[in-house]
Amino acid sequence: MFLAEGRQAVREALAAAGVVAALFVGGSSVERHGDLIQSARAVGVEPRLLSDQDIAGLSDTVTPQGVVAVCRVIDVSLDQALAGDPRLVVCCAQVRDPGNAGTVIRCADAFGADAVLLSEGSVDLYNAKTVRATVGSLFHLPLVQGVELATTLAECRRRGLQVLAADGAGAVDLDELKGSGGLARPTVWLMGNEAWGLPAEDARLADQVVRVPIYGAAESLNLSTAAAVCLYATAAEQRHRSTGQSGAATTGQPS
Repeated sequence: MFLAEGRQAVREALAAAGVVAALFVGGSSVERHGDLIQSARAVGVEPRLLSDQDIAGLSDTVTPQGVVAVCRVIDVSLDQALAGDPRLVVCCAQVRDPGNAGTVIRCADAFGADAVLLSEGSVDLYNAKTVRATVGSLFHLPLVQGVELATTLAECRRRGLQVLAADGAGAVDLDELKGSGGLARPTVWLMGNEAWGLPAEDARLADQVVRVPIYGAAESLNLSTAAAVCLYATAAEQRHRSTGQSGAATTGQPS
């Protein structure tokens, strides 16, 4: 079990079948969370009223929103996550910061990724700060914990995904890759640790090591920002190619 707190996270948890085991609401917050109480009852979960002091004791935030859901764990196996011909996956290699891990999951959800994989040595998916940083997105896509990196990337490649590693010292520029159509292929993005990036042995597991071009004076991008840029660029390219091919098929024009 793990806790999800706040309106957005609880709403998304309740929308995921069979995830919420219990719902606690602070006494002064009942009216504000009436819709969540109704949603809980609709899925067979009877909310329990707690004192504001007790609900604050369950919360990990300075200013609790007065609603906490007890959720069943939701991570899946690698086979389940990669089922159905995924086109966009992100793999975090030893990501230790819970806020970064949660934000990567949120970005993956926003840009239509099919799964998020967390390697051995990464932060716990159910860390309170990780859950909060996803803002409910962890309930929207398959998540896998504790994968062995080499085996996992080999399996992704076997299933037809190219492996692109994001690194500021990468030999390939993201813009160049996009311009050549290299992002249109099914892709797993390998993202490194916040402090030391991708060790050389991990980078060698990728088909290409890609840098995000920086046009200003900033030295680098943090992990979650780099992930957002890479995932957006890939999703946009894949959707553009898919729409273009579909349109060409409809009009009879060559793609």
